[in-house]
Amino acid sequence: MANERLDLVFSTLSDATRRAVVERLVGGPASVTELAAPHDMALPTFMRHLKVLETAGLVRSVKKGRVRTCHIEAAPLMEVQGWLAWQRQVWEQRLDRLDALALSLEKDME
Repeated sequence: MANERLDLVFSTLSDATRRAVVERLVGGPASVTELAAPHDMALPTFMRHLKVLETAGLVRSVKKGRVRTCHIEAAPLMEVQGWLAWQRQVWEQRLDRLDALALSLEKDME
């Protein structure tokens, strides 16, 4: 199940518009109008991006009157951060072993 969530989050963040929305919301809540302003697209198209973000659990929105305000949801991003930290550790260990092997081979050639 965790892999499916990660797949969904990575897929969602593969789009530049959605990444920009997440980056903006890290600074605090914003209205849909404010979030859509920097993007050169029709509002219905932008709303589809928000729907994808909400489906992935990265954003939640609250409607008060005529204003819909969006908020970041940190939990999925923390899952991604944990997965990336684990991957970094795995690759650093592999690179350390490769470095040790290279140094060993270099010594043997001397």
